[in-house]
Amino acid sequence: QVQLVESGGGMVQVGGSLRLSCAASGRTISGYGMGWFRQAPGKEREFVAAISRNGKGTYYGNFVKGRFTISRDNHKNEVYLQMNSLKPEDTAVYYCVQGSGLQEVIDNYDERGQGTQVTVSS
Repeated sequence: QVQLVESGGGMVQVGGSLRLSCAASGRTISGYGMGWFRQAPGKEREFVAAISRNGKGTYYGNFVKGRFTISRDNHKNEVYLQMNSLKPEDTAVYYCVQGSGLQEVIDNYDERGQGTQVTVSS
């Protein structure tokens, strides 16, 4: 079973940037799609981004609009989410997730980390 540990969250001002990292242990991520979801207080879980096993395919939630970039380093067993032009509505707990492929990450991921808090202040 894989363990996913997120880091890189914190507080940032509007327009700022953060880079989230997800370190996987227990098994290699190279055979799996990876992604990020988020959940704000009182709101539904929301899909943020997903990346295919080899990193060549990516998909983003509609709200991202070019502000976020997902990437992965299979050698390091890590996944990243670069977030730019942050807005107050991006405030949420961000979770790293894993699925058998990119589409499975979006539809029904298998594993999830504990999350990292991102707070964007105006």
